[in-house]
Amino acid sequence: MRLILIRHGRTASNTGFVLDTAFPGADLDELGREQAESLVEQLAAEPIEAIYVSNLVRTQQTAAPLAAARGLEPVILPGLREISAGDDELSMDSTRYVETLLKWHAGELDARLPGGEDAAEFFARYDEAIATIAGAGHQAAALVSHGAALRVWAAERVEGFSVALGAAHLDNTGVLVVEGSPAEGWQLLSLDGVTDWRSADFEPA
Repeated sequence: MRLILIRHGRTASNTGFVLDTAFPGADLDELGREQAESLVEQLAAEPIEAIYVSNLVRTQQTAAPLAAARGLEPVILPGLREISAGDDELSMDSTRYVETLLKWHAGELDARLPGGEDAAEFFARYDEAIATIAGAGHQAAALVSHGAALRVWAAERVEGFSVALGAAHLDNTGVLVVEGSPAEGWQLLSLDGVTDWRSADFEPA
């Protein structure tokens, strides 16, 4: 199947560099709403049959214009939510959060923030959500999720993603288009909406 993975639009937590990972999370700001509207034209050529979102409101707000344009009702999958910041929730210091994700990438899969989740827990619930989407029988579906979750999942599950992203930053409403299945793996077809890391600070969630 063809899977279109979208990062949500901008929120005040993004501009304030706040670790905002818990339910319900911040609403989209004015630019975030404009970004959500722009997805309608940006994805006009994609034959999207279904749209999935996390249980955090910013993904639902991001999906709303695209869903309305396609006559679709977004399906909430809590497994698509952001990687938990645990005890660092709403902190403006993302140091420990980033360090934990880097440890996962280095193979320390049991690393976690106090009160947070480890890599095995994250991948289990995110893979389950992806499997639910793939198992629904769509030829093409979209999902709206979160910055860290998308980067971490795609780095491990999507062939070609890490090379294509490099050291860049996935922008709000950045889009990955992949093809494949949970059983056979996923191949990156396109990546749109990235900024060189030297011109963008880390924006969690």
